[in-house]
Amino acid sequence: MGSGEAAKFQRAWRDEDHVMASNQPVPNAVATPAAVMPAPTALKDSPAVERALNRSKLYLLISWSLLYPEDEEFLDYLRSGEFVEDSRAALDMLKTMLDGQGGERAAQKLDALKKQVDLAEALVASECSNWQLSDLQSEHRRVFSNVITLDCPPYETLFGNDHVFAQSHVMGDIAGFYKAFGVELSKDIHERLDHLSVEFEFMHFLAYKESFSRCHDGADKTQIVVDAQKKFVKNHIGRWVPLFCRMLAKKADSGLFKLVADMTAEWMEFEAAYLGVAPQPYTETDYRPATFNAPEGQTYECGAQDQGNELSLLLNEVGAQSFMDGKEKGKDKEEKGPVGTA
Repeated sequence: MGSGEAAKFQRAWRDEDHVMASNQPVPNAVATPAAVMPAPTALKDSPAVERALNRSKLYLLISWSLLYPEDEEFLDYLRSGEFVEDSRAALDMLKTMLDGQGGERAAQKLDALKKQVDLAEALVASECSNWQLSDLQSEHRRVFSNVITLDCPPYETLFGNDHVFAQSHVMGDIAGFYKAFGVELSKDIHERLDHLSVEFEFMHFLAYKESFSRCHDGADKTQIVVDAQKKFVKNHIGRWVPLFCRMLAKKADSGLFKLVADMTAEWMEFEAAYLGVAPQPYTETDYRPATFNAPEGQTYECGAQDQGNELSLLLNEVGAQSFMDGKEKGKDKEEKGPVGTA
């Protein structure tokens, strides 16, 4: 990555003593994924290691582009040309090291992604280079709103789950993946576990972990990480992200987030081909924001009873009745995060 990266990639995860925290500056932070794990010392399978490293980089770049810009770090990264430079370098290395992985489909998608990066370069030169932070923030709010927008919500559990109980099940499965690899959401990140940026950063983490494992661990441990990536793409991001990208492209219509939508869509197709998985993507008819009606013959009590929590925001957004009328203070306090198994 470029020379101006210091502290840019402090992001969303904590992994034991290794930190991928928020996108806020951290003293002495190292910008690259090497801040998370020691750099590989012996490339046992150089092409496979390079593929994993550059997939990791691209996941992180897309992840960062989707978060609300609370400071000028991403804007500086964009205006300086480093976003385009790093994206292009990662794609070029992937193409060089592809070695037939994913077949012709994967190679075609890399070519399509390079064209998207060319468009991003033109956009930066013509428009983004003159942006102030307020311009980027306004563009983000225009597309994503200040609340959960139903035009293109970047949350997995709003897709294919037409009941709040189904959403809880999916959220638990996502949390189970995170827990299985010892990572948790940083307190500095103000997003849910199922936000696209968070899920993509988890894939960034797994791909980097794969590169590390190929250098330092045996085949069995490496396969565990590879299988986790396949499952997460097949059962999670590969299902809802393609539809989200179509919705995002329609809502954005033009500009930065239209390019991000198109680039993300191409990336998901590359990943499915590269990993050899066949997700069953949702269609427009599968987009059904959850209702809050208890199953017939059952009652429902919920411990998430503080005004303003994510569940109540979601229910209010889809027009459900006001949450928490008649709540009992001190009972069934909301836990710190969902628990699930991978």
